[in-house]
Amino acid sequence: MEIAEHVSTLLTQKFGVDAAAVRPEVPLRQLRMDSLALEELRLLIEDRLRIDLDDVELTSRDTVGRLVAVVADRAAA
Repeated sequence: MEIAEHVSTLLTQKFGVDAAAVRPEVPLRQLRMDSLALEELRLLIEDRLRIDLDDVELTSRDTVGRLVAVVADRAAA
């Protein structure tokens, strides 16, 4: 499964986001991801992909595409 698929699956299954809304250009705030939800998402991604995102700073202003890019970068390291 690709990183984008993992992120999309987590957003839809754990946070109730409509799958059609999960597009690279969409800001996370538009998906109703506040700071608490982003922290929970970060922990879920770390657990699922066995990567460390502790020093990654994401805000609700970041896009789905930026989130996927950051996660992919860490997964490749």
